[in-house]
Amino acid sequence: MKASKIKKKKSFFKKIFLKLSRLLGYEVMDQGDLSLLSSDGNSENNSLSKIGKSSLTLPMGTVNITRPVKSLDIILRTCASIKMLTQSKERIFEKEKSEYTLRCLKSIVNSINYSKDELKNIKIKFTIIDFKSENNIIDKFNSILQNNFFSFEIKSLDYDKYSTYISEKNEENKSVTDNQKSNMSNIYQSLDLSKKCDDLIYFVEDDYLHTKNSILEMVLAYEKFSSQLNKEIFLCPADYPYLYRDVENTNILIGDKSHWRTINQTLCTFLTSREMISKYYDKMAQMCKYEHYPFEKPLHEIYKKEFCFSPIPSIAIHCTNINSIYGISPNLDIKKIWEESSF
Repeated sequence: MKASKIKKKKSFFKKIFLKLSRLLGYEVMDQGDLSLLSSDGNSENNSLSKIGKSSLTLPMGTVNITRPVKSLDIILRTCASIKMLTQSKERIFEKEKSEYTLRCLKSIVNSINYSKDELKNIKIKFTIIDFKSENNIIDKFNSILQNNFFSFEIKSLDYDKYSTYISEKNEENKSVTDNQKSNMSNIYQSLDLSKKCDDLIYFVEDDYLHTKNSILEMVLAYEKFSSQLNKEIFLCPADYPYLYRDVENTNILIGDKSHWRTINQTLCTFLTSREMISKYYDKMAQMCKYEHYPFEKPLHEIYKKEFCFSPIPSIAIHCTNINSIYGISPNLDIKKIWEESSF
């Protein structure tokens, strides 16, 4: 009984001490296992960094945030009815396309909620722009998105409007397929929607599965790198295999829990700011009007002028076929990420 009272007394004083430490701007870490102590005893997802204030990495010290994130808009482009856009091979795990779409959505929602305490002070909105998914899939979208602390909206792609801007012939003088037209139209509508957003926009395709810490890591990395560089940037959450084909010079920065390196190519899943969208809107819109080879060529031209970073290892996997150099990121527990995205 006496030992129990002493333990409760110590616990009480520990909570008071931790709260006073935080009021004074300090954090307390257990040197034995390097966990960040908390007054509620839950240290699983505690971060030393504080959104909008500071980024702290041991033993590098603190970077004061001069470019805080005010809001995050996530724009997910979905089409659960089209199995593969340009390939005929099966995706990893060999499931129907709707399975990847739903798991992609679930993984992003899981990631937001996993870091709810850290993200609650920024405005988050989730928008789906969908093309011809069946009603039962739309119902599942609603089910996954409901009862969360962020707002959401599900829109239908205005294909009749945006497809009229697309050139019938591509860079190889071949006819643009209907599937590609729907993809280009969805990107165009996403860009138009992003012009009304307040701050960061994450454009994402519906076959990317995200790790639990991916959303928080991107927000914290954006704040830190933009503050260090004193400029807006681009982030890509996937560590694509094709970026390792050539030996190239790169720059390495430390995010919150990941290393990030400069890259000069991405696919059409990336995060940036409204300021960058305004600056390069016409260039990005070229992807929606004319099919280039590679498709993302206008983006790559932007990356010659601006910083773009991707994480090492990846914090999202692109679920293409197992042999695609544009797909499965190296050095990841892919099966674990798949299982964590179940719905």
